[in-house]
Amino acid sequence: MTLIAASLLSADFAELKNEIRSVEQGGADWLHLDVMDGHFVPNITFGPFIAGAIRKITDLPLDAHLMITDPLKYAPEFARSGADYITIHAEAIEDLASAIEQIKKLKVKAGLSVNPETPLDKVLAVIGGIDLFLVMSVHPGFGGQKFMPEVLDKVRTIKKLKDQGKTKALISIDGGINPETSRLAREAGAEVLVAGAAVFGAPDRAARIKAIRGG
Repeated sequence: MTLIAASLLSADFAELKNEIRSVEQGGADWLHLDVMDGHFVPNITFGPFIAGAIRKITDLPLDAHLMITDPLKYAPEFARSGADYITIHAEAIEDLASAIEQIKKLKVKAGLSVNPETPLDKVLAVIGGIDLFLVMSVHPGFGGQKFMPEVLDKVRTIKKLKDQGKTKALISIDGGINPETSRLAREAGAEVLVAGAAVFGAPDRAARIKAIRGG
């Protein structure tokens, strides 16, 4: 079954508890935490303190997506805050194998993300050791951007590798996901669909989550 990860970047933070309850009751499977430092991406969001507050509100799995320059410095704090997955960017790390090993030592699942322009060659050597592979279908930094269909080739390639037994990673996609683009992502092999504006901007969140999931 396709999993829906509601991206809290698009939630109303003045009503965060109610927003989380709304998507929980609407059928979201995970919560996606977009962590930005104003350096790796041109925006600033929140850190481990907020992640810990979110953990107290919900039992849903949390994917802390660290769009930051020094993810390994802060990964232990996100693990302590209750993140289930810690996803780092291939572009931020020189030694990916070592980084993934360090994250797994924190007793969380290791995710790896690539930006739209990053070739898969950069990550193929470590694909067998990760739990989640996140393909960015927009340039990271801001919500509400238009889906970039050209990244679906990456999803298809990882799906082939998974079918060949070369990785067990869940295949996720993030950016511009809505009921229309989700169909393309699912057909390409995506298993976790990260959706922010499409979910939190909908008056009927259960219906929207169902539509993104494909009925």
